Amino acid sequence: MTSISAHFQTLRDRQQCALIPFITAGDPNLKTTAEALRILDRNGADFIELGIPYSDPLADGPVIQAAATRALQKGTKLEQVLEMLEAVTPTLKAPIILFTYYNPILHRGIKSFLLKIAAAGVQGLVVPDLPLEEAEELIQTAASFGIEVILLVAPTSSKDRILAIARQSQGFIYLVSVTGVTGIRAQIQDRVKDLITDLRSVTDKPIGVGFGISAPEQAHQVMEWGADAVIVGSAFVKRLSEGTPTEGLQAVEKFCRELKAAITPVSLQKVGSAK
Repeated sequence: MTSISAHFQTLRDRQQCALIPFITAGDPNLKTTAEALRILDRNGADFIELGIPYSDPLADGPVIQAAATRALQKGTKLEQVLEMLEAVTPTLKAPIILFTYYNPILHRGIKSFLLKIAAAGVQGLVVPDLPLEEAEELIQTAASFGIEVILLVAPTSSKDRILAIARQSQGFIYLVSVTGVTGIRAQIQDRVKDLITDLRSVTDKPIGVGFGISAPEQAHQVMEWGADAVIVGSAFVKRLSEGTPTEGLQAVEKFCRELKAAITPVSLQKVGSAK
């Protein structure tokens, strides 16, 4: 499997901005989650972020909180998610990035947790409630399993903290576009452009922008500002939850194609259509 870092380098060589969709595991059920992963992979996702449902999701807005609650009410557990992933990841081109809070990791033990997710084919890890000051053990242990720990930069981060996070983050840097939780927003703040510039001045690692991107126009704007990846969560989760599972999957497929087209240079679109 290609690492997240290596895959980003390939995309950069092609001058291609990456699309990273997010969905919540187990909503509406794990069978639909598995099919959604395959559909996203076929329709333009360069990486896929998969959220593990958690009872106290501090970084998540109402759409993803509701999805996690539904998944938990149906009995979705980490072990079931990993069993599903173990069967699906060999069929995917897009590396899987797991999004989880720190308590489930501590509960199982860092090494045991990483061993399990590595066996399931996971290649990246986002832990939104893990402070930089406490991340070193997880980062180092994860590296021994071939898993890259991606750290978040907040809009309120000082330049010194941005530099420290940039040094430690693996795979790419996850730039949070807004102060607050995830969710669908009408527009992306101009401040994001300045934050990308600030990051570019201290690191050459890829920058992915998330939290609030919900339309192709917003994805295109973030790409124009210089992001290496756009991360879209609530808008995918909402579509997948509406109507029947089949209708949700159809909506996700259509939306994924629209987002991918919005961040793909015309020259590459012509190459793709010629194949």
